[in-house]
Amino acid sequence: MPEKSFPPQQQSQPGLESQMTPRPQAEKPGHRGSGKLQDRVAIITGGDSGIGRAVAIAFAKEGADVVICHVDKERDDARETEKLVRNEGRRALLQAGDIGRSDFCREVVGATLREFGRLDIVVNNAAEQHVAENLTDITDEQLERTFRTNIFAQFYLTRAALPHLKKGACILNTTSVTAYAGSPKLLDYSSTKGAIVAFTRSLSINLAPQGIRVNAVAPGPIWTPLIPATFPEEKVETFGKDTPLGRAGQPSEVAGCFVFLASDDASYVTGQVLHPNGGRIVNG
Repeated sequence: MPEKSFPPQQQSQPGLESQMTPRPQAEKPGHRGSGKLQDRVAIITGGDSGIGRAVAIAFAKEGADVVICHVDKERDDARETEKLVRNEGRRALLQAGDIGRSDFCREVVGATLREFGRLDIVVNNAAEQHVAENLTDITDEQLERTFRTNIFAQFYLTRAALPHLKKGACILNTTSVTAYAGSPKLLDYSSTKGAIVAFTRSLSINLAPQGIRVNAVAPGPIWTPLIPATFPEEKVETFGKDTPLGRAGQPSEVAGCFVFLASDDASYVTGQVLHPNGGRIVNG
């Protein structure tokens, strides 16, 4: 059973999974894949840790090769994810850089095609968040940085990938429960997550004639490096307890949503958002 509370702890941004206590659960014990994504190739941003790591492992279990995008500071976490993917008998390619730069996004797509010769799935998952008590505390630099990482990057990477995506390909975007419920101390973060919902719905209509599906996942409170890197120790200790299930979720409990949406099981699903959030009721 996943933990209902966590020891007080805090890290500097962007946060490292290797320094968390307890470590997040990246895969469910005993889970076996069934070839749902056999020989497909996926790019996963923020794939070094947290939800991104869990998705990379789950995709590998289903037969996919993965490209793991990460920032330089998270290189050790990324190498661990690479090892876990290879343990499943699949290939992994690490790409370190700033996903908020359009030139890096083009480089990632180019490297993917050189290494694997194809691209089938784009997972726009990378994100950052910063606590601010008031709107007046959010600097221009923080505002631009949050939007650049969380939403600009999704435009950049998807735009670079589109010429290489064929009928049956899919794009998956990570939004958040905060897009629906709001968050008084994560104003800029929540705003980007709302933008991702609109991006998902609009792009799904735009790409439907090409047979490319676009969906999103809106996690609730999930135990990832973003949490000790964002919140004070006392907040970390009670993180997720305010959900109906009374606890935070684990990345492994979110990864299945991405597998479903990426697979042919979701062949008639586009423009939709799944909500693994511990029972919070949201509209939309």
